[in-house]
Amino acid sequence: MKSQVFFTPVKDADDIDAVNRALKVLLAKSAMPAVAEAGNKVAVKLHFGEEGTDAFVRPDHLRIICDELTGRGALPYLSDANTLYRGMRLNSTDHMGIALEHGFTRDAVGVDIFIPDDTKEQDVVELVIDQKLIKTASVGRCYVDADAFVAVTHFKGHGLTGFGGSLKNVGMGCATRRGKLAQHCDAAPTFYEDKCIGCGECEKVCPVGAIQIENDKSVLSRDKCIGCANCVAACPNAALFVDFKAGDDVQKKMVEFAYAILKNKKGKAAFLNFALRINKECDCWRYGNQRIAPDVGIFASTDPVAIDKASQDLVNAACGKDVFKEFHPDQHPHLQLEYARDIGLGSIDYELIKV
Repeated sequence: MKSQVFFTPVKDADDIDAVNRALKVLLAKSAMPAVAEAGNKVAVKLHFGEEGTDAFVRPDHLRIICDELTGRGALPYLSDANTLYRGMRLNSTDHMGIALEHGFTRDAVGVDIFIPDDTKEQDVVELVIDQKLIKTASVGRCYVDADAFVAVTHFKGHGLTGFGGSLKNVGMGCATRRGKLAQHCDAAPTFYEDKCIGCGECEKVCPVGAIQIENDKSVLSRDKCIGCANCVAACPNAALFVDFKAGDDVQKKMVEFAYAILKNKKGKAAFLNFALRINKECDCWRYGNQRIAPDVGIFASTDPVAIDKASQDLVNAACGKDVFKEFHPDQHPHLQLEYARDIGLGSIDYELIKV
């Protein structure tokens, strides 16, 4: 059976009023708001943006979504989990700071923001899921305890998964730092000694001290490496290489974490993909993250697999080619979709309903 994916086109992401008008129509026509009933606590999962980037769904749009939910009597709150890598989203205090800096204030969005703290036992839950690669998933308790769940996702490319959509926002995004480590640990980089000039830029950005400069060359401790790829982005001489074939297992682990979050949310979860300002890399990437596609539009569905497949298809159609394969030739993003379908998260077959 085909899943319904609602879609509204957007020509210019910078025209905030026009985007909001389109978003209101999309919410009215789609089933998204119906996942929340009066009195329901609703976790609205998003990415607040990394320092120095605009790669996130703007707070103006989150206000529209939250107003729709509160108008139904629900109790939404915005949330994201902390990162593995060094930056403004490494801990809850700094993470809240960058969220406020990017305009996600209570006055702007109309609801509270909650960022789970990995150091607090009450903010973390270990879910036994007994999947192929992940047996126990470490995730933020606020996503599990919520009565309903809404993922608001900036759709873009990704070096390990080909593209990042709702499945990534849920699977990687709701994981604790321990959970993120479990997903990334197979992707340690390799150094090309002949290209390394010993500048130390990779050492500076490594969040776990896995890189040291020895005899004017970078040396990696693979036992410490968490596979975040910060060093790859920071290197000015392209002296590092990540075997992105490890991305196959990363995708499967990511999907299994999404399963952990969604397994008790049947009929109570919805997904919005903003295929606007589409970048080559993950939104966490702070180093020259180029645009690779024109603005396409906004998608809504209650099926995380179908919405990601529709988003991929329409972005590629707008480019006249498989743009994600062009920029990430070693990745197989269909794998995340097929694996998510196989473990019961949704359907690859969809009916696109343009509004």
